[in-house]
Amino acid sequence: MSSKLFRGTLILSLGTYISKFLGLFYVIPFYALIGGEDNAALFSYGYTPYTIFLSIATAGVPLAVSKFISKYNTLGEYEVGRKLFKSGLLVMVLTGIASFIVMYAFAPYFADITIAYNDEQKVKVEDVTTVIRAVSFALLIIPFMSLIRGFFQGHQSMGPSAVSQVVEQIVRIVFLLAGVFFVLKVMNGSLTTAIALATFAAFVGGVASLAVLMWYWIKRKPKLDALPSKSPGTLTISYRDMYKEILVYSVPFVFVGLANPLFQVIDQFTVNKAMGAIGLAADADRFFGILNFSSHKLVIIPVSLATAFSMTLIPLVTESFVKGSRTELKHQIDQTFQVLMYLTIPAAIGISILAEPAYTIFYDHSIDGTMVLRAYAPVAILFALFAVTAAILQGINEQKYTILSLLIGLLVKLVLNIPLIEKFQIYGAIIATTLGYLIAIIINLFVIKHYAKYNFKMVSRRVMLMGIFNIVMAIVVWIVYTLLQLLLNPANTLSAVVIVTICGTIGASLYFYLGFRSYLIDKLFGDRAIKLRRKLGLGS
Repeated sequence: MSSKLFRGTLILSLGTYISKFLGLFYVIPFYALIGGEDNAALFSYGYTPYTIFLSIATAGVPLAVSKFISKYNTLGEYEVGRKLFKSGLLVMVLTGIASFIVMYAFAPYFADITIAYNDEQKVKVEDVTTVIRAVSFALLIIPFMSLIRGFFQGHQSMGPSAVSQVVEQIVRIVFLLAGVFFVLKVMNGSLTTAIALATFAAFVGGVASLAVLMWYWIKRKPKLDALPSKSPGTLTISYRDMYKEILVYSVPFVFVGLANPLFQVIDQFTVNKAMGAIGLAADADRFFGILNFSSHKLVIIPVSLATAFSMTLIPLVTESFVKGSRTELKHQIDQTFQVLMYLTIPAAIGISILAEPAYTIFYDHSIDGTMVLRAYAPVAILFALFAVTAAILQGINEQKYTILSLLIGLLVKLVLNIPLIEKFQIYGAIIATTLGYLIAIIINLFVIKHYAKYNFKMVSRRVMLMGIFNIVMAIVVWIVYTLLQLLLNPANTLSAVVIVTICGTIGASLYFYLGFRSYLIDKLFGDRAIKLRRKLGLGS
């Protein structure tokens, strides 16, 4: 694994994982404060439209800027990237304000589409309207802040993004929990007010993140300011041509950023209708909360690595592609696929097997929650694969196929969602998501094979070996889990912690032991893994 890819991925992985884990663990006190899966649905009803508007507001520009700057820095034209950055800040301010106005104004309309049976459902249209408007304020600052992250990433400096992510999450969570506690426990206020304040925390976290990035900017400004003087100045690009190139880059980024939220918004606008059609309108909010809040929070954790890989991979693949270094390009793609699958598959399988105690730890014991999480967890592998394959397509300038694959996947989801929910209840939504993502990934893989001249034979063999390791691990974990249930009750929080700890430790130890003994880890992680294996006495 190249040192640049490894270091960048390590930094962003660390920042992303810390951020994701904070985002996961805060739900324990948050869930206890708001009390139940129905109320969690209200939180999701507001956040899903916000995520879509955020992607539109940023228009994929931050990551497109990362790619643009990386490209022209490789050519030594540092001034071109700085010119884009300065004008991009103004563009992000304007698009953020415009998106905020639209989201705030149309909140009642989105709420009305979401709540299909206002008389039967616990969550009302007015509640959803309030929450959507509260979270819309974050659009005023997040796009501006995200562009600065893209600028640093374009210079292959991942530290500012990682640190600002963590600070943003910490501040958001502290404000969220303190606000909800104050409204519900001190002021005896309404649940809607509390959740509205919880979503407004996205704005507060954004302010904190921006402050961190400005600190990094001030600290590194002398070095960054010195780079344009090294430019040969042979390239003169007008704003029109510059933004035309950015538009080509950014549109696929918009779609990639929108992928998961768009699949979720299809659920938001169809689950209530479909559940009501089969006489389950009263349960619709609860099942939506289980799927798109409770379970999704756990399922998205294995995807964090894919997110870090895609953010790191784009400028590196772009650099190799611009240089015409096919060998280096193939090596980066090869390592990315293998490391991604090696780490994502066992995590998804582990969550699925240990769904009952895992759900109990973070929320409360729930048979429905357990079954939904168990079915949903393996989809994390598809989330990760789509993120990385889309990043590779962007790196090799085949962005149009990312749009095509996602649109086809969304069409599959949209067409199948209601009939599958009517037949299989909430599990139908999971099946539709699986089929949509699977088709999109297959299209991406075919495009990568064709345009990057990439041969999947070695990756396929390695993944098959990983599959064998995962089967062995899964069988052992399942046996241990079954035996532990004779002594411990997974419905009890303390017992659930013990079960997850023991099973997780045994499963991870066995999986990595097999990786070391087969020398697979050496091939994936290089010298670092070899040194570790020798220290552990697992071969020379």
